[in-house]
Amino acid sequence: MSADTTTTDPRPLFTGLPSGIVPYVAILGALASVYAHLSLAPVLMQFNQTQAILFVLAGVGFLAGIAVYLSKFWRREFYLVAIAFALAQIAAWVVMSGRVSEMAILSKSGEAVFSVAAAYLYLNE
Repeated sequence: MSADTTTTDPRPLFTGLPSGIVPYVAILGALASVYAHLSLAPVLMQFNQTQAILFVLAGVGFLAGIAVYLSKFWRREFYLVAIAFALAQIAAWVVMSGRVSEMAILSKSGEAVFSVAAAYLYLNE
């Protein structure tokens, strides 16, 4: 006979809304980037499929991060991963000599705000 060694976490999958304003600032910054990336992906698909796919992945990455943040799976160390992900988006835009447009400003400012808010949360959690 084998004993069942699996343990169940009594916490629900969704842990509820965060408290304080800084988590909401971070989420809004991430959503600004999601909007810009997913809005531009179909347009880019006509010209550069690889870049369009990268835009979709960036948008989905931020959405997945928000979902994990609001779930029981979130860990403090994930703030560092999230900050690196957002800063990588900004660095990629700079390295690739990204065009300055309204959507680029929305996306990059959202990512910058997100990075600062995530750093604040990491240091104060």
